[in-house]
Amino acid sequence: MSSFWSAWVIGLIIFNLGVALLLFLWAPRVDIPTQPDGTSGHVWAHGVLREGIRQLPMWWVALSAAMFIAAGVYLVLYPGMGSYPDAFGWTSADELRRDRELNGGRQAALLARIHDKPVEAIATDPEAVAQGQLLFVDNCAACHGRAGLGNPVIGAPDLTDHDWLYGGDGKAILASVLDGRKGVMPAFAGTIPDDSIVDVVNYVESLSGLPNDGLRAYFGKRVFATCAACHGANAKGNAALGAPDLTDNVWLYGRNQSDLLATVRHGRSGTMPSWRARLGEDNARLVSAWVYAQSNPVGRAAVK
Repeated sequence: MSSFWSAWVIGLIIFNLGVALLLFLWAPRVDIPTQPDGTSGHVWAHGVLREGIRQLPMWWVALSAAMFIAAGVYLVLYPGMGSYPDAFGWTSADELRRDRELNGGRQAALLARIHDKPVEAIATDPEAVAQGQLLFVDNCAACHGRAGLGNPVIGAPDLTDHDWLYGGDGKAILASVLDGRKGVMPAFAGTIPDDSIVDVVNYVESLSGLPNDGLRAYFGKRVFATCAACHGANAKGNAALGAPDLTDNVWLYGRNQSDLLATVRHGRSGTMPSWRARLGEDNARLVSAWVYAQSNPVGRAAVK
């Protein structure tokens, strides 16, 4: 703290304490004009309520005096007067430095313990999973939510289920965190007739048990041949391309027919950014371990 700001803080403290002390000493002695009945003359509710004048009770005066003494003792024992040192040699800067050194040592030990370990193994370490959760909330929750439940408005997937676009094992999750992903669903409006788009959407709805028009679904099966190149002839998806499984009733952008029609007509484009530069590989492993633990609850680390 510079000398100017130290003097500024000291001046504010002395001014505020001085004003408070002046009011404390002056208030019990001030002469307030009163009426013969001991009131100030102020009335409310058509004279039903009258403002009385009474001396401050001694317990309040004694307690206030004790607070002033306590404040003075505190300012002597602890560094409350700008950069003026306290009686014990404690400073918030020193405490912060010690805490950072302690935390840095614990962090280094944790990172050394999980270095190069498979994500699945890290997910059984409670301390590692807890640290991974903190990193996830700090870096990933803006899109996926604090609990990892996703956001269909922006196409951020739910990370707690068993549905994965690029694979749900530890290596696939780590690759997504480190290097990101970019998925593109092309737009078919103008490429195939709109009636055919409605047909294929009904067919896709039939695959996952959603309400659909059976006749349109029948014709849509033929149209789906255009989609099979990415989603597969059985519509089970392709993790190599990030093409989703269309038979599991899990939808990235919503399951309403209007959502599906918008997807086929206008396409979708989603980007998972790379976190390698920001997190580094070891911290990325911690995040991946937390994500893996959410979708694989059996045998995962218990975090308290």
